[in-house]
Amino acid sequence: MAIKSLEDLRKIKAQANQDTEARHNNETQIIIGMGTCGIAAGARNVMTAVLEELQKRNLHNVAVLQTGCIGMCQKEPLLDVVRPGEDRVTYGPVTPTDVPRIIAEHLVNGNVVEDLVVAKISNKA
Repeated sequence: MAIKSLEDLRKIKAQANQDTEARHNNETQIIIGMGTCGIAAGARNVMTAVLEELQKRNLHNVAVLQTGCIGMCQKEPLLDVVRPGEDRVTYGPVTPTDVPRIIAEHLVNGNVVEDLVVAKISNKA
């Protein structure tokens, strides 16, 4: 959609908010680093790829969230996958072409994509 007016921009923003908020209350999460460092490295394209891949696979039980900079700017864009009862896994640097693989392997099949991992954080207290 070409943006020709402020109203067009508002419609795009509302649709994006609806797409992400619809997934906000579920347990499985994808968190994308959208600080200035992440955005400069391509995080917006990664976010778009995530939303498109989830829609393509009809996966509506995944919360897609944004976060600011977490201090690993050299590894941006960063994408975290949080599945209930499992370690939080941070992937980076992630490109839009990595997204289908991360979603298929990790989200759907439960297999961590080891060659893209930059950190794992235990969920155990």
